[in-house]
Amino acid sequence: MKLQYKFIFIIGTVLAFTYATIIYYTSGLQNDLVIGQAKHQARMLHHQLILTREWVSDHHGLFVIKTDTVRENPFLDYPNLETRDGITLVMRNPAMVTRELSDYARDAGFGWFRVTSLKPVNPQNAPDDFERASLTRFEKEKLDEYMEISSNHNTKVLRYIAPLMVKESCLPCHAKHGYAIGDIRGALSITVPIDWADMVIARNNRTIIFYGAVSIVAIAVILSFLFHALVASRLTRLKNAMDNYPASRDLISQLPSGNDEIGHLAQGFSSLCTRLESSKEELRQAAEQSFYNEKMAALGQITAGIAHEVNNPLGGLRNCVKNMKDAPDDLELHARYLPLLDKGLQRIELIMRQLLNFGRNHPLQLRRVDVDAEIRECFTLLGYKMKRIELILELGIGGAYCIDTEAIKQIVVNIGLNAIQAMPAGGKLTVRSTKKDSNLLISITDTGYGIQSEIIAKIFDPFFTTKQVGEGTGLGLAVTYSLVQKMGGAIQVESEPGKGTTFFVTLPVEQNCDTSQQSSETFPTYQEEQS
Repeated sequence: MKLQYKFIFIIGTVLAFTYATIIYYTSGLQNDLVIGQAKHQARMLHHQLILTREWVSDHHGLFVIKTDTVRENPFLDYPNLETRDGITLVMRNPAMVTRELSDYARDAGFGWFRVTSLKPVNPQNAPDDFERASLTRFEKEKLDEYMEISSNHNTKVLRYIAPLMVKESCLPCHAKHGYAIGDIRGALSITVPIDWADMVIARNNRTIIFYGAVSIVAIAVILSFLFHALVASRLTRLKNAMDNYPASRDLISQLPSGNDEIGHLAQGFSSLCTRLESSKEELRQAAEQSFYNEKMAALGQITAGIAHEVNNPLGGLRNCVKNMKDAPDDLELHARYLPLLDKGLQRIELIMRQLLNFGRNHPLQLRRVDVDAEIRECFTLLGYKMKRIELILELGIGGAYCIDTEAIKQIVVNIGLNAIQAMPAGGKLTVRSTKKDSNLLISITDTGYGIQSEIIAKIFDPFFTTKQVGEGTGLGLAVTYSLVQKMGGAIQVESEPGKGTTFFVTLPVEQNCDTSQQSSETFPTYQEEQS
């Protein structure tokens, strides 16, 4: 999942959790508020009813005209009276007034209420379970009121009940029932529907959910835009620059800028690229210098052994010159010595040309050359070190191919010197070459003391050597490995201690290359030397 989507998902989850928490606590607060309002409403209604009942009681009842719907209260001692005009008035005591007001309140949907008692005079005032339990608690615990939320015919209601205390105005009617002032003669039970509270809370929750969802979507869109503009697109440019470096150096100039974390990261990457290029150039120069130093070291080893190869013909030349000086008129002697002088000078010239050719420091460049001839020339230079070594050349490449001349010479000489040094008591050195597909395959096998298995993986490491101090630098095979890699080839080694070592070199070649770089100067080949 992309970082952008992860970021938006996390923010959205946090917002959703936040809104859910808000809804949860808001619902609770709304419920407490609505229930509190309903309780306050019930208390106010109770207070109003008590005041109404007291007013009726203080005035010894309320008389209304008797009609078909207005009947006498059969539980009163004096339920009605006649006026002088013959109109019948019926008496309404506080209980009747309370009951009739409850009917009006019920019809208006406001709620309902009634008087109840554990010892009711009117059976209709008998308590229900809630009222009976409350009346019992009033007598035992001296509570001032009691409330609970319950359901009544699938309607959520608030049940409120408070005790009715006997006052002096109550005695005319209730003294005969055995009540005294301060006694609890019953209770006023009030029922208030609160279904509207659930509807209000649900409506508020739906509103919060709707605006919460809209805000989450809006925030997600805004965050997506901002993240893409400020983070994703800039990171994409930085990634493209990293992926294409160093092939597309121009992308470095298009790195995101700014004084934020991404801007600092881009500046750091640009600075890193600059340091890498500087280090790469320094490494290249150091590698070229180490290659050249190793070549010179190999050349020094060759030169030290070749000195006597030059001194021998020089001694003969000097002897011929001396004899010719001693007999300046002996034309026969001159005729016999002059070809010898010429052959000796050619021999010295050949050796010098070979040394100069190997010692030149050319950069890697393709030239169309006879690879087999180059290999022969290398072992001609090494010939002085192989007095007790049998050299077998099985060269089968044939023809000229595009390859770097100096590199192939240094590869062959470095491996050849290692093979010769591995056979101090003499042995057999076999060199094979062939062409397969577009690759040249060269193998160099010696019958020396071989390489131990525990160090065979280290022989291409720079400065790793098993030779005595002064006998090697430890760079020969490291330079060889680097040259092979630089030419796009591969090098492998197989060795068995006590039986010898074989190096396998694979180099890609082409038959057609730019010959304009080839030098017009040619050097004697192995065949010319033998002729």
